[in-house]
Amino acid sequence: MERDPKIRKKTRFKKIIIWLLIDLAVAAVVFVLLIHRPGSYDPVDFDSLNHDEGQVSPYLTHELSPNLYNNSQRGEPFDLVITQSGINEIVAGLGWPKYSEGVMLYAPAVLFVPGSVVLMGTANIKGVEVIITIELQPKIDEQRLLNLNVVKVKIGAVNITPLARMISKKMYTERLASMPVDTEALQTKIVGSLLNEEPFEPVFRVEDNKVRIEKITINQEKLTAHLVPAS
Repeated sequence: MERDPKIRKKTRFKKIIIWLLIDLAVAAVVFVLLIHRPGSYDPVDFDSLNHDEGQVSPYLTHELSPNLYNNSQRGEPFDLVITQSGINEIVAGLGWPKYSEGVMLYAPAVLFVPGSVVLMGTANIKGVEVIITIELQPKIDEQRLLNLNVVKVKIGAVNITPLARMISKKMYTERLASMPVDTEALQTKIVGSLLNEEPFEPVFRVEDNKVRIEKITINQEKLTAHLVPAS
C-alpha cells in the first residue's frame, strides 16, 4: 500500500529541516572554535610601556644588543639570554597594525614555553577578528644547520597546520619566481625556513665578528642561545 503523498512530503520536509539544523549547528560550532581566544594570549599594550613614538625598545638597545656586542668581541663562546617580557617589548614596538593580502594584523604576543616559541596575534578578516597561533620548535641538526620547524598553526582553536603548510610553500615559490631575492641574506634564509622548512647556517655578523648559534634552549619565559665564534 502506497503512502499518502502528503505524508511523504511532510516526511521529506522534516528530514530537510533536520539536516539544515545539523548544518547550522556544525557551522556555529566551527565559528565558535575559529573565534576562540586562547587563555595564554596576552599581547603587550605598547602605550603602557611609556615609550615615545618611534623609540626603539630599551630592552634591545640597553640590554640585548650590548650583551651580544660585548660578548662577541671576546672571541669566546657565550650564552645570550632573551626573556619573554623583553622580546614582547621589542615586538610591540615594531609598528602595528600591519596589512597583508587584505588582512589586518595587530596585537602580537610571543611566548617561550619549554621547547617551543609560540607566536600569537589578532587578524581582522573582513571585520571578523580571529587569533592566529604559530608554534615553532627551533632545532640545530647534526650538520649544524638551523631549522625553525613550524609544528602547529591554529586559527582560534582550529588546527590548520596542513593547509597552512601548503599555502606557505605556494607563497614562497611564487615570491621567489616573481622578484629578485638575495638568497644569501639572513632574512631570506629565515623566511625559507619558516615557509618551506629549509635549514640554514645560523651564522651572522656582529660588527667585525661572526658568531654561530650552536644550541638553542627554550624554557618557561626564557630562550637561551649558545653562541660561538665563526670564521
